[in-house]
Amino acid sequence: MIHSNQTKDQLLEIYNKAVEAANPSKCVSDHVSLKGDILRVDSRTYDLGKYKSIYMVAFGKAAHSMARAFEDLIGERIKDGIVVSNTFQKSKFSRSRFYLSSHPVPDERSLSGANEVLKLLRDTNRDDLVIFLISGGGSALIAMPAPGISLEDKQRATLMLLNSGVDKYGLNVVRKHISQIKGGGLLNKALPSRVITLILSNVVGDTLDAIASGPTIPDPTTFEDACRVIEALGLEHRIPPQVMVHLEEGRRGNVPETLKEGEIDPKRVQTVIVGNNYKSLLAAKRRAKQFGFNTFLLSSQLSGEAREVAKVISGIALDIERLDIPVKKPGCIIFGGETTVTVIGRGKGGRNTELALSFAMEIMGHEISGLFCGTDGVDGPTDATGAICDGHTRGVARKMDLSAREHLAQNDSYSFFDRLGSLVKIGPTGTNVMDIGIVILR
Repeated sequence: MIHSNQTKDQLLEIYNKAVEAANPSKCVSDHVSLKGDILRVDSRTYDLGKYKSIYMVAFGKAAHSMARAFEDLIGERIKDGIVVSNTFQKSKFSRSRFYLSSHPVPDERSLSGANEVLKLLRDTNRDDLVIFLISGGGSALIAMPAPGISLEDKQRATLMLLNSGVDKYGLNVVRKHISQIKGGGLLNKALPSRVITLILSNVVGDTLDAIASGPTIPDPTTFEDACRVIEALGLEHRIPPQVMVHLEEGRRGNVPETLKEGEIDPKRVQTVIVGNNYKSLLAAKRRAKQFGFNTFLLSSQLSGEAREVAKVISGIALDIERLDIPVKKPGCIIFGGETTVTVIGRGKGGRNTELALSFAMEIMGHEISGLFCGTDGVDGPTDATGAICDGHTRGVARKMDLSAREHLAQNDSYSFFDRLGSLVKIGPTGTNVMDIGIVILR
């Protein structure tokens, strides 16, 4: 074992508190209450007795828990509901149908789930209330490609974008413009019903139109923006031809744009973020303080290449170690956000294990420890949620004939930490508010 048991336990405990704060059921109940027939959602109230029918649509990694909380609250009032997620839960719904789907690349199940949602929305009218419960992963879990684009085209385009190192903004701009339901598409289908959307944010800065590619949010981006993202990545000659044809037609004005702000009545729509990364960071900070650490909450909006972000974090840690700035030892740095990885090698890993490997290289020989994990329990295409490392990680690896530099070059961070026994494996958490980083200095 590289890390002291005490340090490892503290890192995991602080991380667990962050994940608990993003519990979808609690996040929903914190913002929604019912008294008699009056449903209160933040500052707005709804008399449920006035609606002909009430429908619920939940999709995303946290869909099951969010839907359970809402069904427990208003129960038999729900006429019909659909829940789509990537993990199967044993408990069943009394008023909703559950569909298992795919993430991060959509498949036939994503198409089937989207079809069921659209069927439900076709039955709604002006006298109805439609409640959307949306969380991270929703972009892939329900998918309805634009006319002329096949599911295979969309799968290939999504994979190319994911492997290109594109940020979430760029990924969502393209996805919204090759879809019938993203970029406000579902809201368009639900109107003129009264619509409430509760969101568990997994996007840096909580940008509403980016979460699950904004299916119930007017879209400020355009076909022009989508084309520029692809051109900036140099993918215009590699992306599936039908995708590029569709985007170019949209750019010329031959395909209708996504839903825009002025096209809806804001009085008929309410959107509330019920949980986000910052809420989880505050919970982590409270636990770190209880352990006696001087805690520095750096940011909830870190993004960029994982290995470069690691250098920034290590620089702050080394300043605390040497200069007692920005906090004195014993110190704890806590941050959140979502990094990216430009895949060049053929190894196995995710953004958190890559960040951890790069961080381990920067802090070699120092009494610094770090945990870097996703809140959803999954790191990229792996069964780990991240990894723990410290100033001894690289030295121990060398004794095992493991080269940190070579593994980083091959994007093979998972294999590196797997050999060291330093992966964090907890399974899907049922929530998703991006990633958490925790660094401890004694």
